[in-house]
Amino acid sequence: MIVAGIDYSMSCPCITVGDSTDFTFKNCRIYYLIGVPKYEGKFKNIIGTMFDPPSNQIERFNQISDWAYNIIKDCDQIMIEDYAMGSRGKVFHIAENTGLLKYNLHVNSKNWGALPPTSLKKYATGKGNADKFKMYDSFYTETGVDLKHIFNRKGETIGNPISDIVDSYFLAKYLTTNPLE
Repeated sequence: MIVAGIDYSMSCPCITVGDSTDFTFKNCRIYYLIGVPKYEGKFKNIIGTMFDPPSNQIERFNQISDWAYNIIKDCDQIMIEDYAMGSRGKVFHIAENTGLLKYNLHVNSKNWGALPPTSLKKYATGKGNADKFKMYDSFYTETGVDLKHIFNRKGETIGNPISDIVDSYFLAKYLTTNPLE
């Protein structure tokens, strides 16, 4: 069964695709969209693509949804990180953006679910309130992959696309032990 984990956002959406029968980081394909040129390119099994500059928000949402759907269209099961309680900022834009992807999944009869961030964190670290550092530590312990080195990040910085890769990886892995019905 081919599974996908989607950490969906407006600034750096990320998708991990893997086979649930042999799920390891090296066997996964990871994709993200980003607006920072230095993160564009192929880094082992990770592919970063630059956003096309949209002329308005609707075009941006459509671009992200089309990009995501083209990656996951052949997947058997898809897990999206659900909305975070207490989100701040452009919550309506986030909802519109995610709603378009959910609509595309629905009209194309894809088998998908949404996992709350606290459940994802508990699955990955054992604690539902884990921060990005704990999530990264769990990822590094499990995979042995040093994303900070791959993306030439100095010090303790864990931002885009690193945290997005970590989240999408654990979302996909979640489906290997908790398949959708």
